[in-house]
Amino acid sequence: MYLDRITVDQGKLSGQPCIRGMRLTVRRVLEILALYPDRAELHREYPELEDEDIRQALLYAAASVEDRMVEFA
Repeated sequence: MYLDRITVDQGKLSGQPCIRGMRLTVRRVLEILALYPDRAELHREYPELEDEDIRQALLYAAASVEDRMVEFA
């Protein structure tokens, strides 16, 4: 898996994974997707966020939770 748009800089946002060095974390991208299910509206609110950024953020998130068990009540 090649994720060239995901960057980590210990001096920026406490080393959280970001999109293309911006102050936009992978976590925030996931939150944005939940808040704006309509991609057109999402792009109006976050014009700097490209479809490939979103795809790679989703891939990164999926890889980070791979093989973890989560218990639900």
